[in-house]
Amino acid sequence: MTNDTLFEPIAQPKATLDTCTPRRPTALLVLTGLWLIIFFAALFSPPLLDDADATHANAARHMALSGDLVTLRVDGIRYLEKAPLPYWLGALSFRIFGFNTFAAHLPEAIGVLLLAFLGYFWALRAFNARAAFYTGLTTLTTVGVFLFTRYYIPEVLLTLFLCVALYCLLTCLKPLAKEQTGASKAVFSASIYAWLMWCALALAVLTKGLVALIFFFGAAIFYLALSGEYKHWRRLKPFTGIVLFLAIAAPWHVLAGLRNTGGMNGHGFFWFYFINEHVLRFLGRRYPRDYNKLPGYLFWSLHLVWLFPWSLFGGALIHQAYTAFQRYRKNNPPLVDEARTFYWQPYAVVVVGLILQNALKIPYLFTLFVALILFLLHGLRRRQANSPSGTPLLLVNTLAQRTTLLLSLFASLVLVFFSLSTNQEYYTFPSYLAILILLAAALTRAEQSFSSDRALRRWITIAHATFTILGVAIAVTLLYGLWTSRHLPFVPDIGDLLAHRGVGNYTLSMSGIFDLTGPSFAALRLPATLAAIAFLVGPATAWFLRSQRRHLSATLALALTSSVFFIAAHIAFARFAPMLSSRSFADTIQQLEADHSISTNNRVILFGDQSYGSSIAFYLGHQVSLVDGRRSSMLFGGTFPDAPPIFLTSQDLLAVWGHGERKLLFVPMEKRDVVDQLLGDHKILLFQSSGKALYTDRPLDTTVKTSSNTLSFNQRTTMRQTP
Repeated sequence: MTNDTLFEPIAQPKATLDTCTPRRPTALLVLTGLWLIIFFAALFSPPLLDDADATHANAARHMALSGDLVTLRVDGIRYLEKAPLPYWLGALSFRIFGFNTFAAHLPEAIGVLLLAFLGYFWALRAFNARAAFYTGLTTLTTVGVFLFTRYYIPEVLLTLFLCVALYCLLTCLKPLAKEQTGASKAVFSASIYAWLMWCALALAVLTKGLVALIFFFGAAIFYLALSGEYKHWRRLKPFTGIVLFLAIAAPWHVLAGLRNTGGMNGHGFFWFYFINEHVLRFLGRRYPRDYNKLPGYLFWSLHLVWLFPWSLFGGALIHQAYTAFQRYRKNNPPLVDEARTFYWQPYAVVVVGLILQNALKIPYLFTLFVALILFLLHGLRRRQANSPSGTPLLLVNTLAQRTTLLLSLFASLVLVFFSLSTNQEYYTFPSYLAILILLAAALTRAEQSFSSDRALRRWITIAHATFTILGVAIAVTLLYGLWTSRHLPFVPDIGDLLAHRGVGNYTLSMSGIFDLTGPSFAALRLPATLAAIAFLVGPATAWFLRSQRRHLSATLALALTSSVFFIAAHIAFARFAPMLSSRSFADTIQQLEADHSISTNNRVILFGDQSYGSSIAFYLGHQVSLVDGRRSSMLFGGTFPDAPPIFLTSQDLLAVWGHGERKLLFVPMEKRDVVDQLLGDHKILLFQSSGKALYTDRPLDTTVKTSSNTLSFNQRTTMRQTP
């Protein structure tokens, strides 16, 4: 028997590397500055977006104004599908900073900074200062982290709380003094870390629901079983910890259940939240079914994009894992009988999986992933067969080894779970920090052995060559777009120039990217120029610095390239505001009221689902009515007896149109034809943008200046609008 382990601790950096790594104060200052440039500066624009962004902000706004911290409401309708913590934080931010975009997105931005700091300190204890600095850099300059914190969703907070819980799990199981990695002593006692673990887990449940328990306990159980640390289960303080967990997480669930009964078919909060939003959502049978699912090959391969550009170093990580596994196999030869009885099973899984793939819709990559796990279990079983009784499946002695094992299990569990469930592109966000820590450690190890290990040097070179080629291709594409659009006028409303293909019926969060057209490029000249310069210069510079063994400078060049690209992307994102947000319609209504062109006694109506114009309700600050809008997130809450009478049918709209108080009708682009057929000439256009329109049912009393032209009273009364 040998003491070799599958996960090797990372070696200490050489003196030349250690001396050029920023010290802790400098590193934290650099990370904070990077966060200020990329994330904090982006809090002020664009305005809140329609759909989930403004819908969730509306729920937090209701909490801030009503003081009801139990029942979420959107437009007066119970909104029971979400856990409350992100909305508590949003409500607190609104009370401090007012009802604006900055306040709505500030908790998420702070969550990103805390996530970067957590990754830094975890990698510092587990590996070394260079890996810690790289972890912070990669967290702040990864595409997925930037992209999926542009709107009000809880994934970054869920990731933060789950990773805090995992870190506390490792620390309380085996408290460490200063060890061979040079890590400093734990700040708190093992008991404190155990209780912090339960607190963080409770906050994770209040952020996203029961899926937090699946991810944490799934990873923890596998880790305890493989490492043999289940023997120290008392250090987890399970009895007092569960009491603490329930004291934090249970009250809201109980109160929400008691206060929300008598909905659709007699169902209340408990059925809707636990069964419909957890079980049925996983099975793809949630009611109503308004979520899509990425094909398996896209789901897995897109993580190369979400973790870009650092995913390019995945080859070095895989190579190091393969080398460690080969070393482990060499030192732990199989028993012949055991190999015969077990070695065929991974192949059987592949064969059966491929046969059943079409019938059961099992992704090919998922089948191969299960086979890989069985290969690993086969090797572990061989080790145990060759080891004395009581030897754990894996020997993980150092914090580096234990961190590698736990984060590998956690990231794998998240990826596999959502490859089976219905999913959105950002659902696997909780795995990002775990993967980035492992990538940062692998990159650090590769830098240390860059001169001596030809295979690792080859993988690093491939990564830089790939990034350089991609950078040149992206830059050439952008420069071509700039050249071909050089004579086209700048159009502020980019939404009018888009294709509006409706890819995936827009149930996937990134579907809108397929709407870009050539003419729309004229509105993106500044961000395109910045991005082209970044991709043309940055990757090549980083490759050159790497070839000169200036590793820290090379990695910083990559981070700087991403930072400039994110700044350009944010400028482009703000240019899309007329299409993505309907704030301009709320501004138009408020301006008409301020000019006394219309009275404040009017009724604002949205045609279709409230998500089409959810930002209007937020910026107006009052309820709006919905035509044929009892659907999606408004469906279940709208069945409660106390639901306000905001739902209209098309016939109801016809009946009230032109009678009583003034009607202001917002129509999304998708419903323009329907409204034209329904109302005909009996409508007056007040404002339009990105294919969306605002109509009224009677003439204005004064001349009104819109963003495009000024129409007199007679012009408006005789105007017939066509889409």
